[in-house]
Amino acid sequence: MAAPQSPGSIPSRTTPGTTLGRALTWPAVAAVVGMLLIYDSFGTPVDDKPPAPPAPPAAVAPVAPAVPAVPVVPEVLGSHAAPRPVTPSKPAVGPAMLRSVPTRLQIPSLAIKAPFTGLSIGAAGHLDAPPPNDSNLVGWYKDGVTPGERGTAIVAGHVDTKTGPAVFLQLQFLKPGATVDITRADGSVATFEVDSVETFSKAKFPDKRVYSDTSSAQLRLITCGGPYNRTAKHYEDNVVAFAHLESSKKG
Repeated sequence: MAAPQSPGSIPSRTTPGTTLGRALTWPAVAAVVGMLLIYDSFGTPVDDKPPAPPAPPAAVAPVAPAVPAVPVVPEVLGSHAAPRPVTPSKPAVGPAMLRSVPTRLQIPSLAIKAPFTGLSIGAAGHLDAPPPNDSNLVGWYKDGVTPGERGTAIVAGHVDTKTGPAVFLQLQFLKPGATVDITRADGSVATFEVDSVETFSKAKFPDKRVYSDTSSAQLRLITCGGPYNRTAKHYEDNVVAFAHLESSKKG
């Protein structure tokens, strides 16, 4: 995480490279449960997966399916264990859209207009962060749920960089009822309504609440927050905006 530009400067957080870190994880289908892992500015990974149950007694024990390695979340998202994919257990609720890659994010109340970049899992098993030299760019894990699909889509953005304020600097001031428009590659626009915006200590991040499986189309906007720890060189909190798909239209 990049430190604020000078003492007393805007209370912002950091994102990739300098502010966002380099790890985010997201299941390829539906929502996820678990914690996000953050690097540099967000602490160290924690993985609390329970031990696998013993094989049932039998002449030949059944072969348990291999559990894929779970990648991590960019530091902008928090310093927690990566979530694991789960099978939806509830009936579908509310509107939803077919899969289509997001191309542009707009939040009118914050005057945000930013392009998307797809984020991939790198060789080290962590999500690569958006370019640190572009402060007006948001990232989305390209193998995860697309905004508008049923499930929980995650969008991460820098709060600041070494050069100054970044795209999600004012995310903490987003109000319930505000709208978030995401233009998609198929020409459609998914409009989300904000339900709440909350700040969580990374030490007590509510993983299940943020990443749990959902039967409706949900969106989470996440960035750094709270005080900047100059010794550890990271922000101590995460700001999370919770939103649901309100409507959609052709662009």
